[in-house]
Amino acid sequence: MNAETTIYRHIMAKSHQLLAVLPALLALGYSSIAAASATLPEQLIGVTQRFLEEAVSDYLERSKIQGRHEVEINRLDSRLRLPLCDKDLVASLESPTEPIGRVTVRVRCEGSAVWTVFVPGQVRLYREVVTARRPLKRNSLLTDADIALAERDTGLLNQGYLSSLKQAIGKKLTRPLLPDQVLTPAYVEQAEVIYKGDQVVISAHSGTISVRMPGEALSDGTLGKQINVRNQRSLRVIKARVTGPGQVEVAM
Repeated sequence: MNAETTIYRHIMAKSHQLLAVLPALLALGYSSIAAASATLPEQLIGVTQRFLEEAVSDYLERSKIQGRHEVEINRLDSRLRLPLCDKDLVASLESPTEPIGRVTVRVRCEGSAVWTVFVPGQVRLYREVVTARRPLKRNSLLTDADIALAERDTGLLNQGYLSSLKQAIGKKLTRPLLPDQVLTPAYVEQAEVIYKGDQVVISAHSGTISVRMPGEALSDGTLGKQINVRNQRSLRVIKARVTGPGQVEVAM
């Protein structure tokens, strides 16, 4: 066997070996690409999670709100296939304007392959809010025995809430309440401190001069409200501002 024949056979043997392993190499390369693509939803979730955690912390700090929060990112479609971004992904809040409740985060790749994905999630903000301790009737005047603070997810309280007992004590209910029901601002109003027919003291002040006279309330009144009052000395009807139980004030 001459040298040329030996070299030829060696080349052919190496070629057959390469052809034998080529499918495996191609399969390995495809699997690596598929595995990288399969991690994209997880990358999106990670970026969105970090962004929302920072956004919520910043929102609570700016708003001086005391509470705890939970961030949950909705599962993405496992069939999602996009090229891996060769730059850091950029996230921004698409809706709503504040990161509370149901949110949508816009995640964008600004690399060589530009794409945008909208990732839905949920931010639960738990705060202590005012709730009813027991069944309460409409027009009830609230006391500390009627209400308590309880933790609730404020993202679900679309009608608002009260965060302090002081915001409710002494107020009047505009509708009946059930035990553990959350009080909203619309459920309470200022209670009347003067009722129609009450005898009141009318006060007028100007510098160091102060005048007081008896009067009669011609309508109900809450603190700060203007009501009609009859001056019992002159019998004139005047407008006066309610300053307390049995007390009204007029400009002098």
